[in-house]
Amino acid sequence: MAFALTLFTLVALPFVAALMIALVAGGSRALHSGVAAAASAAGLILLASMAAPVIGGAVPSATVSWVPTLGLELTLMVDGLGLMFAGLILGIGLAVVIFAHFYLYDGEATGRFFASLMLFQGAMLGIVLAGNVLLLLVFWELTSLSSFLLIGFWQHKSEGRRGARMALAVTGGGGLALIGGMVLLGLAAGSFDLATILESGDIVRASPLYPAILGLILLGCFTKSAQFPFHFWLPHAMAAPTPVSAYLHSATMVKAGVFLLARLWPVMAGTEAYTVIVTSVGLVTMVFAAVVALFRHDLKSILAYSTISQLGLLVMLLGFSLELAALAAVLHILNHAAFKAALFMAAGIVDHETGTRDIRRLGGLAKAMPVTALIATLAAASMAGLPPLGGFISKELMLYETPNVALFGLPWLVPVLATIGATFSVGYSLRLAWHLFFGQPREAEPFARAHDPGVGMWAPSAVLTALAVLLGLMPMLLAGPLVGAVTGAVIGAPAPDFDLALWHGVNLALILSLLAVAGGALLLWRHAALLRAWESIAHSDARQMFEGALGFADTWVRKAIIATHTPSLQRMLLATFGVVVALIIDGAQAGGGAFTGTRPGIPASAPAIVAWTLLIAATAAVVNDSRQRFRVLIYISVIGLVVSLAFVRFSAPDLALTQISVEVVTILLLLLALNLLPKAPPILSSTPRKWRDGALATLGGVLIGGVAWAMLTREPGASISAYHLANSKSGGGGTNVVNVILVDFRAFDTLGEIIVLGIAGLAIYALLYSTARGAAGARLASWQEDMPHSPERHPMMFVMASRIALPLTLTVGIFLFLRGHNQPGGGFIAALVVAIAFLLQYLAAGYDWTDKRRRFGEHRMIAWGVLTAMVTGLGSWVFGSNFLTSTFEYFSLPLIGKFELASAMLFDTGVFLTVFGAVMLALAQLSHIAQRAARAIAEQPAAQAPEDAP
Repeated sequence: MAFALTLFTLVALPFVAALMIALVAGGSRALHSGVAAAASAAGLILLASMAAPVIGGAVPSATVSWVPTLGLELTLMVDGLGLMFAGLILGIGLAVVIFAHFYLYDGEATGRFFASLMLFQGAMLGIVLAGNVLLLLVFWELTSLSSFLLIGFWQHKSEGRRGARMALAVTGGGGLALIGGMVLLGLAAGSFDLATILESGDIVRASPLYPAILGLILLGCFTKSAQFPFHFWLPHAMAAPTPVSAYLHSATMVKAGVFLLARLWPVMAGTEAYTVIVTSVGLVTMVFAAVVALFRHDLKSILAYSTISQLGLLVMLLGFSLELAALAAVLHILNHAAFKAALFMAAGIVDHETGTRDIRRLGGLAKAMPVTALIATLAAASMAGLPPLGGFISKELMLYETPNVALFGLPWLVPVLATIGATFSVGYSLRLAWHLFFGQPREAEPFARAHDPGVGMWAPSAVLTALAVLLGLMPMLLAGPLVGAVTGAVIGAPAPDFDLALWHGVNLALILSLLAVAGGALLLWRHAALLRAWESIAHSDARQMFEGALGFADTWVRKAIIATHTPSLQRMLLATFGVVVALIIDGAQAGGGAFTGTRPGIPASAPAIVAWTLLIAATAAVVNDSRQRFRVLIYISVIGLVVSLAFVRFSAPDLALTQISVEVVTILLLLLALNLLPKAPPILSSTPRKWRDGALATLGGVLIGGVAWAMLTREPGASISAYHLANSKSGGGGTNVVNVILVDFRAFDTLGEIIVLGIAGLAIYALLYSTARGAAGARLASWQEDMPHSPERHPMMFVMASRIALPLTLTVGIFLFLRGHNQPGGGFIAALVVAIAFLLQYLAAGYDWTDKRRRFGEHRMIAWGVLTAMVTGLGSWVFGSNFLTSTFEYFSLPLIGKFELASAMLFDTGVFLTVFGAVMLALAQLSHIAQRAARAIAEQPAAQAPEDAP
């Protein structure tokens, strides 16, 4: 139980921190970074409390049932692999938060930055600690969304927006493939539980689904970890602030693909297809990116391509399907996280203090920035794989394993290409350190500005560089137990014997390493000549190719949509109704038997006949007067009223209240909307088309009526209503069965519905927001009235009546809300009633008077409504119940007596806030547009008045 609480708290901490930072977005930078740092530090402490048993072989886990019939459970687990990655995510995350606090300039949106950073951290923790592959997919997609926010943080920069879109498109597309692969993997293994899947390697590899599983999962991993040919998004993601780049490259995002390859190693590795594909892609990526990195000039671009190359190395090692190669990958993940985060922070320091990242303008900075130079040079040496640093040991292990893989039947291919990649890695690492910090300054201005920053900015990178050094000097003491535990988790068996040391004698790996170092030094010496040769060659622009491919796809998709889904609402409706009619005819023919059942009918009373006649007449009037929009609105209100009476007749007061409330709200909103529409809409249908549509509508109406008759006259079968009636009071604590169904039995449906309603309100806002701008705004400004208006804009009687009705209506709304669990009412109905009260204020007193007295924001109200409903559902987990399980209890108070309190009331509060916020958001936008139109009209006489007017 203790581990379960620790795990859930560990994953929840970053999300809670993100929410807290968002709520105090207007606070100081210290407050934002302090909350983020506290969450990361607390997470590290919680993780450290589990480190000893995990390294000892334990696998703490926690499970909460979600949808067990679908295999969807909220399962968290931490083994050696999860422990290492979670430690990197939290540890480097803490360092990045500290660095970002000093790096970001005054006036930047630090609230948005740190909230997005914590959201990113939580998503990555969810990936590495997920014990269910479906849950892993949820967090996987969340990393794409949160990284989109971070990469595009500087919204005013086009390269930031472009880089964010590119990253989202590539990683999101790979995520779709991964979803398919994970679903197939669960089907092949017979479970979506990760522990079960990891024990089913033989079953999965023998499954006919294995090729599809392998291809789809590898596609998701390769896109996330920027493997060739999906590498191009990562350099463009460097438009993000440097703290984001440091975090994204060292411990998060791009490491997610590597993590998943390591996680699924026992299931997918070992086949020829896996070894060939993964090794080839990793090897090509390693060499290609290392070559490109040698000739880049922007510091972050050099580091970006070096990351791609290093990720290729890791993918290649995991592709070998060898246990010692997996161990080498584990060690290099640690080394790479340390030196790469330090290097990005150093690059950020240089940019921050000199004003440029162009290495051609820099040089000799060691004189002006000795601390930064020492940190960056040691980190670059580790990246180059020079002794006695940690990068040297993992590079030696990599080279030691390369002769054991004969790719395409060629035993020399992998060692040769790996050595070439290592050579260029040494080359770009030496160039980065030498050209940046040593030699003579190339330009005077950056050198004159250069100086070491305060300790707060360089200390995080210094700690990480020290770790890279210690991983070389005392690898077994510092990382031996962890590497062994992680390797065991990766291969699904005890780790092989290993010895992490700087010297293993003279062997092939040492010889290849010496060749790489010598070759890298040669590349540095001849870099100028090589650069001229490189620039003389025409190179393809990956961004242009990507955007061209997107443009090509967009063009042909649009053509396909036009060919298959004509952009005519009338034609689409015609096709829809045609298919419905065809299905009814086919079903009637296939069903056979008597059309009318044995159930006796109910005699129709005179009021029912009158109401039915009104309904038919109003419906016919809607069709006949379709061009008279105001009349149509009146007829529609009659139809809604008759439907409400039908609900009353058949003992459905909740539905009647809801129907009548919805009718009033929608009619009032439509009245505002009609004021902005042309009074005479254009003719859209010719006479022959009207006859065709009329015939189809008549046929469809007759058939639908027949189906309704057939269903109503048949004896009802088994119904779930009996269960709801029997358990409403005992299980949900309420006698209003409809309300109990909405907030308890089917609360998840209601949660989805209010989310959709909130999105609809925001969509209305977005659509109407543009009407005051651009061409739409110009048309609105030149709008001419075509109907006379009353000289009294706000009739006194109407104004006074609406203000008297306001407290009365609010009281009715509160009454309906409080009684909803046991009598007709509830949050939805109460929200509509209260919305009507405010609608009347807008209609009576006008937009300006009412809006000045508004004390709440509709956007926040929608957000708080959804959050309240979600938190209510999550709260049931604390007490060991399923999501959205409600509870109730009876209490007694003096004078009041016995009364009931149910947790469903909190859920209903969320429903109330969301519904009310969505209605008021639509009202506010419509009123705003109407007010602009009124002002435009009022200004027209003055603008058109003659110049000699008094």
